[in-house]
Parts: sequence; structure tokens; C-alpha cells
Amino acid sequence: MDYKRFGDKIIARIDRTEEVHEKLKDLALKENIKLASIYGIGATDDFTIGLFSLAKRDYKEKNFKGEFEILSLIGSITTLDGEYYPHLHISASDTDGKVYGGHLKSAKISVTCELTINVIEGTVERQKDDYTGINIYKFD
Repeated sequence: MDYKRFGDKIIARIDRTEEVHEKLKDLALKENIKLASIYGIGATDDFTIGLFSLAKRDYKEKNFKGEFEILSLIGSITTLDGEYYPHLHISASDTDGKVYGGHLKSAKISVTCELTINVIEGTVERQKDDYTGINIYKFD
């Protein structure tokens, strides 16, 4: 991964074989990012999404392997118990143009991943929602 910071904006590149969540965490800790929005594009050959079931209050995971174009990678960085907490979603198309998407659990980059990270001054903490079981924004 390589990146350059321009004030409250970071332009980043995640390289071939690198895992998206690992590199974002490294960057967030290095740059002391507690709150940010993220969007990007790229390519992956191995990614896992989660599809949330409210009835089960859990994610059903599905893994994809092959050539996929990342059409959209979007999400946020917040904190949970004061620690780094990413929340990313992905839309990716296969070689036939069929699109798959969901909550991003992991993605290994096959070519490159280009990200724009908008760092926001402040902190938004998350807390577990009793009804859904997911970690939602908490505002004081």
C-alpha cells in the first residue's frame, strides 16, 4: 500500500495480494483516523461478503474467487470501544458482468485498489443495537 495525504483527504493505493481490511487498519492507525468516509474501485480475485439476516441476527458469508472488477467499495471508519472499526460494502462484477455485493468481510487485491478517504474531525462511537445485534452509530 502507498498513499498521500492532502489535508483531510487521503488518496491511497492497495497493491496486488494485499488484503483491504488489513491495509486500511494499518493506515488508520498510522494516521490516527477515528472517523472517515471511504470510497474506491479496483480488482479482486478473492473476496468474502456477508449478507445480514435479521431473523438470525447474523451474517451469512459467501466467498467469491476468480476475476472480479470492484465497481464500488464504500464505507466508513468509526470506533467501537475506542478502537478502530471499519464498515465497508462492495459491489463487484465477474467476467460476464454479473454483479455481487454486500458487507465486505475480506478482499484480496488482484491488480490494484484506488481509494479516496475523507477524514472527518471528531469521533463517532458504535454500540450494539439490542434489536438487530449489529453495531450502530451512537451519538452523545
